[in-house]
Amino acid sequence: MAETAGGTGFGTDWRAWQESWDRQQEWYMPDREERFRVMLDMVEALVGPEPRVLDLACGTGSITARLLERFPKAVSTGVDLDPALLAIAEGTFAGDDRVTFVTADLKDPDWTSQLPHDSYDAVLTATALHWLFSEPLAALYGQLAKVVSDGGVFMNADHMPDPATPRINAADREQRHARQEAAKNSGALDWADWWGLAAKDPVLAEPTAKRFAIYGEHADGDTPPAEWHIRTLREAGFAEARTVWSSPSDALVLGLK
Repeated sequence: MAETAGGTGFGTDWRAWQESWDRQQEWYMPDREERFRVMLDMVEALVGPEPRVLDLACGTGSITARLLERFPKAVSTGVDLDPALLAIAEGTFAGDDRVTFVTADLKDPDWTSQLPHDSYDAVLTATALHWLFSEPLAALYGQLAKVVSDGGVFMNADHMPDPATPRINAADREQRHARQEAAKNSGALDWADWWGLAAKDPVLAEPTAKRFAIYGEHADGDTPPAEWHIRTLREAGFAEARTVWSSPSDALVLGLK
């Protein structure tokens, strides 16, 4: 069983790996649960409590976990290309017939053909699409407009800083970094620390190596402001689009079909 820096073994305890991933992400985004809550609030308000959901770039299945806890009659398809995070997701939800996972590259123009359903009530994603540059992201939005059912929703929570407020952005960044440093001094794991543990785990070592062969240390991409996402969603075919949550650095944009 793998040993963490703090001496706690994870091994193939998928729930422990899931929890560890959540804590690592919260080191960067202490308001992470708030954006998930608003996301699910809007799912319930617009498509009801029994949605068919596409968890886009699902990672370990963070959205799916919260979706099913709140809406037990929901079903979810998780799609991702990361073999290590998918291994954790598949292990976490093994035996749950409400959940299906698909390995696909969102930059592949034919990736939607691998989905088990033609349409979804809600397509949800968080802190994942910033690894795409604006042009392929706009193309993805066009594909998603065909996947979301009429009356359905797409939501993307991600880094969307406003370039028109550089002093506000700088002050927020300085404060976040100070808080992160304090948390790290108290034992919190950052991105590199977490992946270092995964690389040493006997079960996750191989998929982690494959993951870095695909992405490198960190994928490049753009972080356009929320206004760009709203405009692009409308151009892609969504009838309405707006921000439904924001922080100084991030936003949750919603497109309604």
